[in-house]
Amino acid sequence: MADENADIGGTLEDEDESSDDPNLQLELNAFRAQWMSELKPSSGAGDRLQRARGVKRTQDVAREEKATELFLRAVQEEQNGAVYEAIKFYRMAMQLVPDIEFKINYSRPPDADRGGGNYMEDSDADGEIEDLLAYFEQQLTLESSFPKICTPELEVTQTHISALPREILMYIFRWVVSSELDMRALEQLSLVSRGFYICARDPEIWRSACLRVWGRNCTKLGPFKSWREMFLQRPRVRFDGVYISKTSYIRQGEESLDGFYRAWHHVEYYRYLRFFPDGCVLMLTTPEDPLSVVPRLRTRNTRMDSVLLGHFRLSQETDNQTKVFAVVCKKKEEKATEFQRNRFCRWNQAPEAEHAFHVGLHLTSRGRQSFSKLVWIHHSCHITYKLTGETVITTFDLDRMYTPFFFARVKSYTAFSEQPL
Repeated sequence: MADENADIGGTLEDEDESSDDPNLQLELNAFRAQWMSELKPSSGAGDRLQRARGVKRTQDVAREEKATELFLRAVQEEQNGAVYEAIKFYRMAMQLVPDIEFKINYSRPPDADRGGGNYMEDSDADGEIEDLLAYFEQQLTLESSFPKICTPELEVTQTHISALPREILMYIFRWVVSSELDMRALEQLSLVSRGFYICARDPEIWRSACLRVWGRNCTKLGPFKSWREMFLQRPRVRFDGVYISKTSYIRQGEESLDGFYRAWHHVEYYRYLRFFPDGCVLMLTTPEDPLSVVPRLRTRNTRMDSVLLGHFRLSQETDNQTKVFAVVCKKKEEKATEFQRNRFCRWNQAPEAEHAFHVGLHLTSRGRQSFSKLVWIHHSCHITYKLTGETVITTFDLDRMYTPFFFARVKSYTAFSEQPL
């Protein structure tokens, strides 16, 4: 009897150990499913193939469910401070499904009283929170009758930022955005806390940004639900970088002196467009590569002689296409204060003329990057003679030399704030 009890006890212990092993349990379930399918009468190879696919699908679903349960249990153990236990469950989950981390919906934190399998229960919190702003405002209101923007995690001896009035904090946020409309920095600031998220969604900040971009053309929201949605979705040029167009071609050179060969030259040059929120634009055509040119286009007061300075405007056409029109010209040089007044001075000099270049571009998106491509639609040169007031217009043919502009973000352009929004 003692031996039989020992055998029974050992068997029970083996079953307990096997139940803890997820791989062994999955293999047993798969074996039972396959065994039951083989007992049923088969009607041909097609039925066997369909049953095999069904069994494989069942195994995949069971494996993913088990991996999800193990991964969520690991998350719970990590939050409780049991790091070693969490690592063990993380490893077991990733052995079943290597990319289980990206297949879990973190719509709500795991409840301490439930296991990982009940993570997605309760239909009240099913899916993502639709209005996160209202949810955070409600949470702060429930926590205190006088909600603060944020609370210090540790005890501090100096004044914490949460002690500042909301008006002062909103003014700081406007400095973060700055006159260069660095809305990316505002979005990153919203990740600090719930209070910062609420301040970063302030409609007045996003309305001011929209007015800087579109002016009088955005007095109403129109089809958009909020000013933030308008700023993010309505086509516009970007100010946190530069648009670059690279052109290269092969040009035939002169024949050698002996006439045996003729050289060929590979010509390569760049066009740069730098837009500013106040409507200014810089245009530059040069053979220098972006590494040396881009830092010098940070401000509109660049010292490069070949830069063309002008203004631009956005145009929303009836065919739902957004176009950018710009007029640029060379910087006006200061006239000399002293004139040569001697008998050798020639007074019949060439008539002075002003050259202005008119540029038309079509604004589109490229892949995931919104409003990152500009396609040529017009380029002309207007020469105005000051003496007669006559204007001569020369329109250029848009051939393959006019390659599109592609946007490149430059972090240094928004690294400093000179003025608040």
